[in-house]
Amino acid sequence: MSSGKQKVAVVTGSSSGIGRSCAVMLAEAGYTLGITWSSDEEGAQETARMVESRGQQAQVRQVNLADPQAGAQQLAQLINSLGRIDVLVSNAGVMTKADFLDVTFEDWRKVFNVDVDGAFLCGQIAARHMVDQGDGGRIINITSVHEHTPLPDATAYTAAKHALGGLTKSMALSLLPHHILVNAVAPGAIATAMNDMKDDQQGRRMPEIPIGRPGDTREVASLVAWLCSEWATYTTGQSFIVDGGFMLANPQFKGYHQ
Repeated sequence: MSSGKQKVAVVTGSSSGIGRSCAVMLAEAGYTLGITWSSDEEGAQETARMVESRGQQAQVRQVNLADPQAGAQQLAQLINSLGRIDVLVSNAGVMTKADFLDVTFEDWRKVFNVDVDGAFLCGQIAARHMVDQGDGGRIINITSVHEHTPLPDATAYTAAKHALGGLTKSMALSLLPHHILVNAVAPGAIATAMNDMKDDQQGRRMPEIPIGRPGDTREVASLVAWLCSEWATYTTGQSFIVDGGFMLANPQFKGYHQ
């Protein structure tokens, strides 16, 4: 990590949900933020205002990983504008629901473009900057509990999250000589729009989850912030599950998705 320089973090897909909470918590930890959005510019601007209210600077840029190579170039432009990068949180993701026999190749590619190809290209660009800077760095890939267990009726999403978990491990080994630590955070049912829940629904009962409720985005973001801290220097190549005990019971039922 950089010493004596203003630390910079970029969080992809930070216009709402987990990405927004990661950006805010990293601002509270002293980072300047790069905030990216795909379709919700207004949400990204609100995240920037939240970062600035914590006393940190923020830059906002569209990074649309539906076209991974074009999106990665947008990220490169953002990093150049920020002047450096110390942390990348690859949070941008999409999902489709379809069983193996029904999933189309078009939908398969749509999920892999963002969830795997986009994370690969963005991670590579960020890591090359970190190597050139010579100060090390952190890369956090936001996966899912379905990095570890299938989500029924979501073949492409399950496969993509498993692939991102494998990419995380490979990146971690490759980047260790450069003092760049790479980990995954694997959320379960978190109250976000992707789960058809609003951020204020943490009081909602979910009996299928052992803890009995959905998670708060800050319960994920606080782990991301720790992984970017000085006390996480002995941790790389790991996947940290934040799921209210879902993986202990692992209920395979149609109503659950993340």
